[in-house]
Amino acid sequence: MFRIVVLLFISAQLVFIGQPLNAKVYKTQHYSLQVASVANGLDHPWGMAFLPDGTILVTERNSGTIRLIETNGRVLPPLSNTPRVYSRGQGGMLDIVIDPAYASTRRIYFSYAETEGGLASTTVARGRLNRRVNSLEDFEVIFQQHPKTVGDRHFGSRLIFSPKGHLFITMGERGKRDLTQNFTANMGQVIRINDDGSIPEDNPFVGRTGYRPEIWSVGHRNPQGAALHPLSRELWIHEHGARGGDEINISKPGRNYGWPVIAYGIHYSGAKIGEGTHKKGMEQPIYYWDPSIAPSGMTFYTGNKFAKWKGDVFIGALKYRLLVRLSLDGDKIISEEHILDELNKRVRSVVQGPDENLYILVDENPGQVLRIEKHHE
Repeated sequence: MFRIVVLLFISAQLVFIGQPLNAKVYKTQHYSLQVASVANGLDHPWGMAFLPDGTILVTERNSGTIRLIETNGRVLPPLSNTPRVYSRGQGGMLDIVIDPAYASTRRIYFSYAETEGGLASTTVARGRLNRRVNSLEDFEVIFQQHPKTVGDRHFGSRLIFSPKGHLFITMGERGKRDLTQNFTANMGQVIRINDDGSIPEDNPFVGRTGYRPEIWSVGHRNPQGAALHPLSRELWIHEHGARGGDEINISKPGRNYGWPVIAYGIHYSGAKIGEGTHKKGMEQPIYYWDPSIAPSGMTFYTGNKFAKWKGDVFIGALKYRLLVRLSLDGDKIISEEHILDELNKRVRSVVQGPDENLYILVDENPGQVLRIEKHHE
């Protein structure tokens, strides 16, 4: 049975409806903020993307589903014809992005954990969104992590389109430290493919023996945040460390970021990681946290609504249950502010909406989409 969905188009400035979460005002260095609830009742939401008319696509990790949230806050039933996912541990339905040419293609791209024969991996697929019947059409897998392995953690999985239309995929090492520096496998890497899954000819390892051609950069642990710098257009990522050592890196072609040979922090057992913090031929992070904040989600703010934050980086902190704001001087991070800590929510994703407010996903069950906006006295 199909459900008919009426589309809502707003001709001028997009308007997003949401109820104040509470009467509380959240003070920051530059602004007083209020938080509005856009949608509730989600099952551990993980990724979100805005369609051109302001509708939000949201993935639900545990239930393995994708939902549309209309601009009036109505949460539609899950899309039909989505694949079966491996919803165990950190696995499930993960990130989601829209095709840069969505207006003509109606394509969406999403990542999820997939299992076969008791083994699991990160998989990326695409399909066309049919909003009339709330369904996914022309489903096709365009990338599968190699090889599938046992375990239910470190799937990575952020998706970012480059200005040239290439798709970056952050790939966790699945807890297999011994495979991370083996480049015939896809453990702990940034992958770069064309939008149909083919390999760009200018990828750094194309034609090199001992390397998979889809690799962009290597030596990562579990990158769960990614964003393009608004000026340089370089790919910035952050990744979970072990006990300490969360890192921010600029993912550059062919570079090795060291895991598990070098790292900040220590293993959960208290043991030393690898050879220390430095080694020739391996990159240093531009920033790191010790102790860990458990970062997830990442966006550069480029709007004018929060003019004093223009160019700053926002990152969710699962462990500390807050939002981190980092200010920059070029590629150097010069200050860090923790905001919304009084909200006490596990922030899984953060994006800038078309209305220039910030939107976050609360990774709980029931989970939420929240809008962060200025408080006006």
